[in-house]
Amino acid sequence: MTGPDKNKVYPLNGYEKLCFLKNIIKNPNIKVGDYTYYDDAEDVANFEKNVKYHFDFIGDQLIIGKFCMIASGVTFIMNGANHLTEAISSYPFAIFGNGWKHAMNEKKYPNKGNTNVGNDVWIGYNVTIMPGVSIGDGAIIAANSIVTKDVAPYAVVGGNPAKEIKKRFSKRTIKKLRALRWWDWDIEKITNNVGILTGNDLDAIF
Repeated sequence: MTGPDKNKVYPLNGYEKLCFLKNIIKNPNIKVGDYTYYDDAEDVANFEKNVKYHFDFIGDQLIIGKFCMIASGVTFIMNGANHLTEAISSYPFAIFGNGWKHAMNEKKYPNKGNTNVGNDVWIGYNVTIMPGVSIGDGAIIAANSIVTKDVAPYAVVGGNPAKEIKKRFSKRTIKKLRALRWWDWDIEKITNNVGILTGNDLDAIF
């Protein structure tokens, strides 16, 4: 056995509210790893609709790793939503043209870079992730959180703005897990170890 087919849109037979996300993405600036799934109570096509203000001319990317779990209502706010914050006014005069079209000459809107989600990350219901945030491998984001800053690997965060609640494991175990990088194993090895990966005995991995 080699596990489910990573190239299948709907890995659960007869159920189309959960998809392997990479197989439905059309925007070239959204990159998704194998086996990452998106579960939507209405329609999995909502995922790209919930990547907001993602304009081609800005060029920022949403990059999501392997084996992530993304719940309904998760929204990614991209850099196209940014306004001036240190100017007298944050109003986007230039986009309306006419006598205002030169308002942004020799100026740029803030850009916080790509949004990065690591591997084996669980993002709960109705979470919002702001531009340029990086979420570390193995992190968990609690439902209804608004993530405004980077999340450490194997941290549990929640709230508005999201704050670290705890680490999932000890520093020693986190170091081992970060070195292990099980999501990069070949699928046969992962399949052979799924019983161990759902436990907590690192020494049992073979």
